[in-house]
Amino acid sequence: MKNMFQHKWAVIGIAVFCSLLWGSAFPVLKVSYEELQMAPDDTFAKIVFAGWRFLLAGIIVLVGLLLTNPKKVIITKRQLMVIVILGFIQTSLQYFFFYNGLAKVSGMQGSILSASATFFTVILAHYYYRNDRMNWKKVIGLIAGFAGIIVANWGQEFELAFQFTGEGYMILAALTGAIGTIMAKELAVGIHPFALTGWQLTIGAVLLLAVGYPQLGENAITFNGLGTILFIYSAILSAVAFALWYSILKYNKAGEISIYKFVVPVSGTVLSAMFIPGETLNVFILFAILLVAAGIIVINWRGRAS
Repeated sequence: MKNMFQHKWAVIGIAVFCSLLWGSAFPVLKVSYEELQMAPDDTFAKIVFAGWRFLLAGIIVLVGLLLTNPKKVIITKRQLMVIVILGFIQTSLQYFFFYNGLAKVSGMQGSILSASATFFTVILAHYYYRNDRMNWKKVIGLIAGFAGIIVANWGQEFELAFQFTGEGYMILAALTGAIGTIMAKELAVGIHPFALTGWQLTIGAVLLLAVGYPQLGENAITFNGLGTILFIYSAILSAVAFALWYSILKYNKAGEISIYKFVVPVSGTVLSAMFIPGETLNVFILFAILLVAAGIIVINWRGRAS
């Protein structure tokens, strides 16, 4: 397994595959909100739905690891504390912002805004790693990337739209995701990637459910056939993408694989236009994708950060 997660083309294939899965999450969740009849402003319904999704995803990963390598499921007390922290930041906090923010922006906007996680990671790395300081190449990439995020929110009439509980929450989700990525790389030493994925998803999900379930209104979430299928898909998506991403993150430099995350806004935008009613590609969205993708590529092209 270690050899596979270090082989150049296998790493590229896995990174792109994970990014495609994460890109598909935007239309899946937007359609799920409609199918499950969740009100856009029902915060607790989103929290509970996220909790159910990540609890199922965590269980899938842990059961898979238990069947294939049961000893790796067991963690120490020190590792448990690390996983609880990661579960809170990487699952509970990040997806509180993500689920509620996505309800108030389009799927295309959400996929582009989420790409800011890459740029936040670059900024945080400047202060955390001595060998990953800011340079002109990164500055140009950051300017291009954040310019793309601004363009994505212009609309057809050059009116910059911004809601703190919409676009603001999506940006906060990206920031907490960036923090979680660095923490996972630095603190989760010695923890099997699948154990890290399964436990942090499970613990983060329990925290979400503990907050949201007591406040959940009657009939706030109503399952039907398509809604159930989308829910199961979203759980499998999380289980597979996070498990594989943590695996390649363990054996490779974060900067070397982060370049492939430019696939997320591209695939998320295209899939949103294909599957979300009322969403269509326009010149602003296409230009925003170009800027964001260019920003990520410029930042990571050669001399990549560790």
